[in-house]
Amino acid sequence: MSFLHDLIVGITDFFCGYPLFFWLIGGGLFLFVYSGAIPLRRIGSAIRALRVRNSGEGQISSFQALMSAISATVGMGNIAGVAIALVVGGPGAIFWMWVSALVGMATKFFEGTLAIMYKGRNREGEVKGGPMYVITEGLGPRFKPLAIMFACVGLVGCLCLLQANQLVEAIVTIFIPQQTLMPELGMKFICGIVLTGLVTLVVLGGLTRIANVATKMVPAMVSMYFLLVLFIIVTNLGEVPRVFGQIISGAFSLKAGLGGLAGVAVTGARRAMYVNEAGVGTAMLMHGASGNKVPVREGFVAMLCPAIDSGLVCTLTAIPIIMADCYHVEGVQGLTVALGAFDTLIPYVGKYFLMAMVAVFAFSTMFSYSYYGRACAEYLWGKDKAGYYDIFYLLSLLVASVITLDVAVSILDLCFALMSVPTMFAVLRLSPRVIKEFRNYENK
Repeated sequence: MSFLHDLIVGITDFFCGYPLFFWLIGGGLFLFVYSGAIPLRRIGSAIRALRVRNSGEGQISSFQALMSAISATVGMGNIAGVAIALVVGGPGAIFWMWVSALVGMATKFFEGTLAIMYKGRNREGEVKGGPMYVITEGLGPRFKPLAIMFACVGLVGCLCLLQANQLVEAIVTIFIPQQTLMPELGMKFICGIVLTGLVTLVVLGGLTRIANVATKMVPAMVSMYFLLVLFIIVTNLGEVPRVFGQIISGAFSLKAGLGGLAGVAVTGARRAMYVNEAGVGTAMLMHGASGNKVPVREGFVAMLCPAIDSGLVCTLTAIPIIMADCYHVEGVQGLTVALGAFDTLIPYVGKYFLMAMVAVFAFSTMFSYSYYGRACAEYLWGKDKAGYYDIFYLLSLLVASVITLDVAVSILDLCFALMSVPTMFAVLRLSPRVIKEFRNYENK
């Protein structure tokens, strides 16, 4: 088991290092420049696009697509993922998460536009969207192996290993006494069973139920989290300049040499990949289900996601952790670091408030991710057999509740990196068509 553990972590560290950094951040930067900085110029258009009624083929509205996509991205990665980035790369990693958010908005604009431009049909003839259909409809049948690659890797990449692992870890750490007759592994397994049962109630209801739940949960949970961190900021106002000073100085510090600077940048980008998923392709699955008939308008809506998750929510998490100065720990630790920070800044009750946020964030992500994985299974085997994936997905939550954090993170990082290969290839190859579509939209 030790050999398998080291192999998974080693392979992930290689692929999710510099190759992934240049592929996602470099590709996103190209799209940002190529589009003429659309994320900065058309942010108002993105907000207005949320109010437009859809009249095309699709199961959900653009607003529901955005809320469902945010419910997938605003999850454990925004808390545990940010804490991991601080532990591994220090405060400077947060700056590179901001950079990733900005270029990620450009990538998401292209992804959302392409998801509507190139919809396809499943084996039952129903209209569907996602990277698989963008590749086959936009690039042509000879590129179908890339579509199959995305769908196959997506079956594993869309399992909520981190969410289930960290939620169960937090429950066992906070609410279960240390002195119990049952071993810790047994307690985690029981928590995993309860968790799986709760997720089952929403997941088996399909996309419509997931979208309806996400539309109600996302605005409420982001608002409550904002108010919680705002209380910390107001009560520790003098510490705020130091926090942002450490983020900026850490991002460009040459104290550890050029290699250290590059390592901080890669760490921030790697964690941001898991948080905002720009270039990974999952957002295409959700926005492809939108009934929006105007591709560019859906692109505007899609680019709001990185601004909210990597820009706003990740910063809300980073401020208390840096303020409490509790990220100097050994090994890969995530949620425990964040809980310690909130407990320090809001004594006695802080960790319980954060735990409530963690539970809501984790469940919202698990709901949306189940649709992503099912969409991949549906593409590969058809709608009837895709139901077996739901069982596989729910059982994976039990497995995730008992494995170690570094293995869960490594598996997801590796899958996301592999999913980004066909996604970014298609986005970059089809980017001239998106720009042409954008110019037509502006002329109208």
